[in-house]
Amino acid sequence: MKLIDKTAVVTGGARGIGLAIARRYLAEGARVVIADIDEASIDAAVVELQGDDSDKPVMGIRLDVCDRDSVARMIEAVERRFGAIDILVNNAAVFDMAPLLEVSEAMYDKQFQVNVKGTFFTLQAVARAMVERGQGGKIINMASQAGRRGEALASIYCASKAAVISLTQSSGLALIQHGINVNGISPGVVDTPMWRDVDALFARYEGRPLGEKKRLVGEAVPYGRMGLPDDHVGAAVFLASDDSNYVVAQTLNVDGGNWMS
Repeated sequence: MKLIDKTAVVTGGARGIGLAIARRYLAEGARVVIADIDEASIDAAVVELQGDDSDKPVMGIRLDVCDRDSVARMIEAVERRFGAIDILVNNAAVFDMAPLLEVSEAMYDKQFQVNVKGTFFTLQAVARAMVERGQGGKIINMASQAGRRGEALASIYCASKAAVISLTQSSGLALIQHGINVNGISPGVVDTPMWRDVDALFARYEGRPLGEKKRLVGEAVPYGRMGLPDDHVGAAVFLASDDSNYVVAQTLNVDGGNWMS
């Protein structure tokens, strides 16, 4: 119960890693806010987390991280319901890929709009509220092993996640003077529903049968398999708790040994 009496907002929290983190935060005693753009998925996530107990401190709210007014409304709604935000998990992101010579401006704009601009301005808005409150806080940005290296078919996604790692470093240095720890988590290949789409794109561009790329990347992980959403919740609890008070501007690799840095 490391997060008792804390309020945590998880963007993109209605599925995948975000939902796994929200589930664990609730078990650790936090009040949990599922902030996502998909209202149907929000409702389903809230029902799942509350189970038979509608009094569990779970809140769902629609959030478009690309819309700064939407971010402001989210913060106001959370403060009305639960009080100040103690923990922010910047998890909302999108993925797309194409050969370098086929990347469109729309693909570029969408990934940077959500993955970089959305992450930064959500972080900025929540950090302002934390600074005004004067009691510090924890901010966790979800990066990716793709941000540690290049990939021929995912140039824009890799660049956007490299930007997230860089923003984590800069904002961590800027905000620790206010008692706000900013750190990141860098997952590797994770078995979520999104991987069906990723696998289909690899099948298209690499001429592979459906399912082959997913099998190959799983076999290549030193741990012996793809990651699961629940593999990331321990790091997320650590970075949100007092155990990480002396950890500043770091991005932890949680990837089964895929990348060492």
